[in-house]
Amino acid sequence: MLGIVAMLVAAAVVALVVQGRRDSMKEARSQSLSVARTFANAPGVAAALDSRNPSLVLQPRAEAIRRSTGVEYVVVAGSNGIIYAHPDIARIGKTIIGPYKPALEGEGITRTIKASRGLSVNAVVPVDRRDGTPAGLVSVGIKVETVNRLAYPSIPFALGAAVIALALTAGGAALVSRRLGRQTRGLGPAEMTRMYEHHDAVLHAVREGVLIIDADGRLVLANDEARRLLNLPADADGRDVNDLGLDPRTAALLASGHGATDELRPAGNRLLAVNLRRTGERGGQPGTVATLRDTTELQAVTGRAETVRERLLLLYRAGARIGTTLDVTTTAQELADVAAPGFADCVTVDLADAVLRGEEPEGPTGDVLDMRRTAVRGTGPDLPVHPLGRVIGFVPTSAEGLGTSGGHTWMVPDLTTSRQWREADPEQAERILAHGFHSLLSVPLHARGVILGMANFWRAGTETPFDDEDLSFAEELVARAAVSVDNARRYTREHQMAVTLQRSLLPSGLPEQNALDVAYRYLPAQAGVGGDWFDVIPLSGARVALVVGDVVGHGLHAAATMGRLRTTVHNFSTLDLPPDELLGHLDELVVRMDQDEEDGGGAITGATCLYAIYDAVSGRCAVARAGHPGPALVLPDGTVHFPDIPPGLPLGIGGMPFQATELEVPEGSRLVLYTDGLVERRDRDIDEGLEALRAALAGEVRTPEETCDDVLEAMLPSRPGDDVALLVARTRILDPSRRVQWDVAPDPAAVAGVRKEAIRWLNDHGLDEEAFVTELILSELVTNAIRYGTEPITVRLLYDRALICEVADCSSTSPHLRYAATTDEGGRGLFLVAQFAERWGTRYTERGKVIWSEQKLGGSPSVPFG
Repeated sequence: MLGIVAMLVAAAVVALVVQGRRDSMKEARSQSLSVARTFANAPGVAAALDSRNPSLVLQPRAEAIRRSTGVEYVVVAGSNGIIYAHPDIARIGKTIIGPYKPALEGEGITRTIKASRGLSVNAVVPVDRRDGTPAGLVSVGIKVETVNRLAYPSIPFALGAAVIALALTAGGAALVSRRLGRQTRGLGPAEMTRMYEHHDAVLHAVREGVLIIDADGRLVLANDEARRLLNLPADADGRDVNDLGLDPRTAALLASGHGATDELRPAGNRLLAVNLRRTGERGGQPGTVATLRDTTELQAVTGRAETVRERLLLLYRAGARIGTTLDVTTTAQELADVAAPGFADCVTVDLADAVLRGEEPEGPTGDVLDMRRTAVRGTGPDLPVHPLGRVIGFVPTSAEGLGTSGGHTWMVPDLTTSRQWREADPEQAERILAHGFHSLLSVPLHARGVILGMANFWRAGTETPFDDEDLSFAEELVARAAVSVDNARRYTREHQMAVTLQRSLLPSGLPEQNALDVAYRYLPAQAGVGGDWFDVIPLSGARVALVVGDVVGHGLHAAATMGRLRTTVHNFSTLDLPPDELLGHLDELVVRMDQDEEDGGGAITGATCLYAIYDAVSGRCAVARAGHPGPALVLPDGTVHFPDIPPGLPLGIGGMPFQATELEVPEGSRLVLYTDGLVERRDRDIDEGLEALRAALAGEVRTPEETCDDVLEAMLPSRPGDDVALLVARTRILDPSRRVQWDVAPDPAAVAGVRKEAIRWLNDHGLDEEAFVTELILSELVTNAIRYGTEPITVRLLYDRALICEVADCSSTSPHLRYAATTDEGGRGLFLVAQFAERWGTRYTERGKVIWSEQKLGGSPSVPFG
């Protein structure tokens, strides 16, 4: 025993020495860090680091700090690691040793390092400027040898205390050993200790009840747990087991003297598992030992743990299954599907109509708050609840209404005893009770302080009524679902706004014209509205422009950009520009738009466009494209070609001119224009998409409407991931008998001959009523061409939906409309043309210009002046 005490004393001495050194090291770390922080935060240090010669200021201050504090070294370096102050002057200007960047990013570090002067405790802290950026760092160190010397003075004191403790312990141990030897009758310390520990554990520490019963059925010993489980009286020791007031079945088992394993017996409101073992089988005193376990609490804890596990699993499933889409109705149904049958036998979700429309719900303006049944999920057939779509009015004075307007959950554990619940709708209440429902939880769905609707949970059959734990779980579940419902509501609102904007910007119908038989389809993407658009624009001279474009991205910005580009194309088309020139002007506009967006911090526009002009007189089509997929040409015999059109750069890049290509298009051919969403998909290469489009277009002759349906069915079996615009135009040729052309000599006398030929041609086609206006228009246009134009001069009449007069010459000078004064002898020619014609204008050709006018057919116009 004395040796053990000596070992303990020696260990204590060593621990004191080690602790002393450890405390010294801790003090050294604290001192070095304190010195470093004091120097780093001293006035002028950051400014000195940013000066031209930091060492001039910092070296003297660092040495003064080192001598006054007793540290080994004070090193100052810049944020780049260059040393500006060091005890060794030769180190100034060199890079600091070791990683210093972590110190610049934090508040400082302390470590033990092996330096040139030995093992040292080193503290490194940053020097911050006023704006918080690091200007440099300060490194302070103390040698470990110096630190250890601080602990040496305590060693003699520790040794002296250890010797005194050893002497006192040895004397006390001898006295105690003699006394114990007399009282324990020779038992050794080990046996005594073990006996005491066993006895104490059985009586007080064991969490099982232990009873020792002798052969006569009397209680010899009962530990604390047995007294608690059986509620034994204080004087139970020595009494017969049958006289302790126990349950007769429990007392009979304990007094039987037979062995038993996990026999369940009642004890008051508890259920005990009893085990009995005989004590006389191994030579001991006859009797039995009984152990008792409280299975009531175990079963309750196990049941609660299982309930908690199921609820956590249900919340996990709710997080994974609720809110998978941005559809309000689907999200409400997902809430019902998750909660039934896992939490309730039936779940109904009612939402305000404003929420279903994507609008902010408002409070009730009258006595009733209307909600619409949006989701129902039950475990049995013929549920007695209101069906989907039913408008349910909650009265604010009723329990449901109070829960809705106040945002508080309402719980009815027993529906049969709730008078308030019955009064809301007596007939419906009877049907619900007849079906077996007995408990209800109504939880409002609220997000951002706004009530969106109600979720109602019903229980039926033998399930326990809802309690406070169920209420907390339901509120948590509904709160998660309410966020998803609100997100879906806000998405619905934004989506509807974007769709409305897009629909207002897209063509609402096709213009009337005879050159092409046109059909179109537009399919929005799953992600929402995009920037695809198309247009059919009638031009002068029985010509029609076909336009297809695509703005990169989705959402309001793409739709708004699409509307701007479509309006711009309409405006440029009124100038009768060739396709390549129109795309050039459109490209310049997009460049300016991008510059404006960049200056304003907005998104940069990316767009493509294809512009084609079909001439029903010549049967030719001029096409130009800016980064857009080229058209498909389906000939009358069903063969499909993809004409080679120079691609051009997308709009907004600028720098390169666009090239137009003229195609010979036989009558009855179909021009197919489309956006890239038709042929491009993530799982399909564009070449494969073009071949699939070729296969869908080839074969039998079909109308444009039939062609659109067949192409979409073949190319897009499901809803596309990108917007798709498809435009199919079947070509027509203006009947040669409905057009005529004359060459005009550059002589004013030739005007009369032109008028005469025109009148004769109009009479032949039954257009006698148009003769007067046509004669007047031709006289003015031909006279202007002869007077101001250049040879050759030609006149052409086209009989289409309107009567078109065209006068062409080789001059590039365009006439302009002006208002002549009363005393002017001329200047009224174009004014008269503008008054009598429906439309008129100028278009330029490669050889010159064409002045044209259109007249409505079917009646003589009134003369604007007399």
